[in-house]
Amino acid sequence: MKRISAVLGSLLLAFSFHAAAETRVGVVDLRQALFSSNDAQAFSEKLQKDFAADENKVREAQEAARKLKDRVEKDGAMMNESERTKLATEFQEKVQEFNFLKQRLDSTVAQRKQQFLEGARPEVDAAVKELLDEHDLDLILPSEAVVYVKPEMNLTPQLLEKLNR
Repeated sequence: MKRISAVLGSLLLAFSFHAAAETRVGVVDLRQALFSSNDAQAFSEKLQKDFAADENKVREAQEAARKLKDRVEKDGAMMNESERTKLATEFQEKVQEFNFLKQRLDSTVAQRKQQFLEGARPEVDAAVKELLDEHDLDLILPSEAVVYVKPEMNLTPQLLEKLNR
């Protein structure tokens, strides 16, 4: 009985090695290809233009808070208690304003990036499918899931080329 199990196990192992040897795999860095594409660069430029005013408001609030902090540290010892308290309150308000503006900007930018990714998904999927067919592959893995890949199996440049068409 043990002998039959051993023979069956050996046969299954041999078939699995044989099947694995025939599997053709490619690797792509989806993030790199997508964010290096012409569409992504145009999106990034538009994003910077759209949010330039908001970024300036964030920087202004940050600079105002920094100036208030410097003033408290520099002149705080010479101020009376009410002046110091007033200045500290102003500082806290500026910090809160900065945090609010920064969080709102970050959230809005993240939403826009997510919309871009969702909109680009069908195009990326189609390009990956083309790579799969062109290279007669059985599997394409994301580079994040791979420890090492031979350069000829890295299909990221070809994916980028397809995205830029």
